[in-house]
Amino acid sequence: MTSTLRLAVAQSTVPEDPTDPENLRTSGEEIRRLMRQASDAGARLVQFPEGAITYPSKYVMSSGAPGTVAAADWSRVPWDVVRGEAETIADLAGELGLWVAFGSIHPLTPPHRPHNSLYVVSDQGRLVGRYDKRYLSNTEVSYMYTPGSAPLTFEVDGIRFGTALCIEANFPELFAEYEQLDVHCVLLSVMVDDAARAVLAQAYATLYNYWVGYSVPAQFGATAPAEIIAPGGRRLASCRAGTEPGLAITDIDLSTPDADIDVALHLARPWRRMAGPSLYDSRLVRGDSRSDTRTAF
Repeated sequence: MTSTLRLAVAQSTVPEDPTDPENLRTSGEEIRRLMRQASDAGARLVQFPEGAITYPSKYVMSSGAPGTVAAADWSRVPWDVVRGEAETIADLAGELGLWVAFGSIHPLTPPHRPHNSLYVVSDQGRLVGRYDKRYLSNTEVSYMYTPGSAPLTFEVDGIRFGTALCIEANFPELFAEYEQLDVHCVLLSVMVDDAARAVLAQAYATLYNYWVGYSVPAQFGATAPAEIIAPGGRRLASCRAGTEPGLAITDIDLSTPDADIDVALHLARPWRRMAGPSLYDSRLVRGDSRSDTRTAF
């Protein structure tokens, strides 16, 4: 059976002040509008940026003097509104029959700091998984969040996904781990105005031969818009460069007729797994002076 899935990757406007309930409601409304557009386009899964409901600014949340960074004061967040927006997003996912992955902050039991998370909601409107960012920035781990401890994979229509957040793009071991977990696509959601992060996303699609969904906030879309990258590194779809919300949409097809993707999936990826020391050790030549002497032509 052919496994095909239409993926939509969003760039939505991410608010950085979670203390204002209207900011949270506005971002929730935009997420739901883009969900409807993705559904109308036939998508089965839509991915949103890190902190899609809200990505709190370190300065807004600081308990110190204005303009300084100190331990975040999470008591100022209207958590009921954050949860209400997440639940409304989940309800709409069930109505549309659409899977959705979206970022937000996830509160723990006080006095523990929250996680920086990516929620995964099924087409039945159920929260089926939550990825908690494992590798945090210095500011995040020092003043803001509790790190996560495990990868997250989930499956939609025979396509297996992994998840990662922002600065984790700088840690290739996470992306190698997802290759070993047999994912077909990694959803990398970021909150950064940085073209190099998009280059890393393309590099992982090239190195590990899986699809990569790269979701960014709309306010940073002029630098590097949201996009979907094929196994082997070719860009398949992207949002228009600019600061407007939008969607990049393409089909993930495990039996693709595209020659470059087929080679990446069925030749390059298996070969990478084989190409370890055990493959080469038995083929080494020892005691041959033409090999051992490295100072002669």
